[in-house]
Amino acid sequence: MPAEDRRHITDVRTMRALASPVRYRILGHLMEHGPQTASECGAVVGATPSNCSYHLRELARYGLVERVEATAADGRERPWRPTATGHRFGPGDGEVADPASAYASRQLQHLGIDDEDALAHAAIDAHDALDPEWQAAESIATYGLRVTPDELAGLVAAVDALIRPYIALTREDAPPDARAVRAGVRAFRLPGER
Repeated sequence: MPAEDRRHITDVRTMRALASPVRYRILGHLMEHGPQTASECGAVVGATPSNCSYHLRELARYGLVERVEATAADGRERPWRPTATGHRFGPGDGEVADPASAYASRQLQHLGIDDEDALAHAAIDAHDALDPEWQAAESIATYGLRVTPDELAGLVAAVDALIRPYIALTREDAPPDARAVRAGVRAFRLPGER
C-alpha cells in the first residue's frame, strides 16, 4: 500500500494559489481519482484542457501536483498526480497565525465547504439514476450533538480512523466494483451558542 503523506501547509502563497476554485477542484479530483490528464480534469471541473494545463502548472509550481512519467509517445497527454494524500492548512496546533495566513486558511475552508456542497447537490440530483444498492448506501446526515471539546476531538479522531483505510490514493485492495465516493466530516461549535 502506498504510504500516506498528509501535509500541513502554512505558506500563504501556496494557500493563495490553491484558493482558485478551479485549482481547488482539480486537486480534489486528482486526490479522489489518482493520475489524470489535463483533458480528463477539464471534463470534470468544466474548464478547457488548456485552462486546466495552466492551473496544473500553477499547482506544480507550489509543490501540490507533479507530472507522471510518460508511458505513451504523446507527452502532451501525460497525467498529473497529487504530491500528497491529504492537506491541512493554516497554523499548527498552538501556533498563532499572522493575519494573512489566518485569512488565507479561512478562505480555503470556505472554498472547501462550497466545493463539498456543490458535489452534494449534484449527488442528490443524480441519486435516482444510481443502481439500487448505491441508492441505499448513500447518506447525507446531520446530527445535533452536545459534547465537550475533548469528546468532540475524540469523536473526530475515531471517525477519521474509520475512514482512513479507504482513502483512494492509498488503497490497493479496493474490490473491482469500488467507486469514487466523497465523505466529509464537519464538526464545529454552533455560532452564537452560549
